[in-house]
Amino acid sequence: MTLSFTALTSALQINRSDAELLLATAARMEAAIQKDGGTDLAGGKVLAALFYEPSTRTRLSFETAMLRLGGKVISAEGVEFSSISKGETIEDTIRVVGGYADVIAMRHPQMGSADRAAAVSEVPFINAGDGPGQHPTQALLDLYTIQKERGGIEGVHIAMVGDLKFGRTVHSLTQLLSLFPSVRFTFVSPAALPMPEKVTNLLREKGIAYIETTDLKEGLQADVLYMTRVQKERFADAAEYERLKLAYILTADLLQGKQCTVMHPLPRVGEITEDVDALPAAAFFREAHNGVPMRMALIAHLLRLV
Repeated sequence: MTLSFTALTSALQINRSDAELLLATAARMEAAIQKDGGTDLAGGKVLAALFYEPSTRTRLSFETAMLRLGGKVISAEGVEFSSISKGETIEDTIRVVGGYADVIAMRHPQMGSADRAAAVSEVPFINAGDGPGQHPTQALLDLYTIQKERGGIEGVHIAMVGDLKFGRTVHSLTQLLSLFPSVRFTFVSPAALPMPEKVTNLLREKGIAYIETTDLKEGLQADVLYMTRVQKERFADAAEYERLKLAYILTADLLQGKQCTVMHPLPRVGEITEDVDALPAAAFFREAHNGVPMRMALIAHLLRLV
């Protein structure tokens, strides 16, 4: 089987068959890592990792994924160290880099930058985050995490908490989970940071149940509690960020007697206290590790290696 797309910029491109194929392949990749440290499927192939916005997990996860596939990595980090600082367009950068690599993963602070890049790329292109827009590979690894932690995706109740307005991870994950009509949502956010209408409109169109609230306690009734940080880099007003940054703080005491799985795309900046880490429900570090087999699966399919 093959994916329905040759470049991935948005979770909206992914259909149910794509999702199920990638979930199955990620499980095979994880088994290969555990058995042999990876595969040699991508021997002779090169990934270009272009990260023009700060990243730790996503960048290292992509690079590790390519290395565990037997491929190689070239990289560029930070706008100030790239030709973009000289005025080069994203399009020209991608045209050049496509001559050096077989697949490109790019993170950029501008929403829509991934679509511009994919439109001119002659090699498979993957959006590793475009400002407050999309983060489709995070959504895929989150889907894989939910499947592993909860034993399946159908019928899951997920609560998303925090910065839902600017949080590209929650936008992409909600769109991806909408492929499973029995899933339901609770959106918990300050009044100033609600889930955008473009996301809630999609759920209404599909007849998928959701509620919006400012009360964290309502989210604690869910199967999955997806915490997010309030993102300082998205605020023009520093005072507004300070007012909202710790609107919700999850502690071990709040989770007593609850059965929810706790996820977070990381980094956390105070919204989950460290006493949560020892709880069996704390899945956020396992979630981060799941990025490697899922990104291995995506790269392998885009390069037609499986």
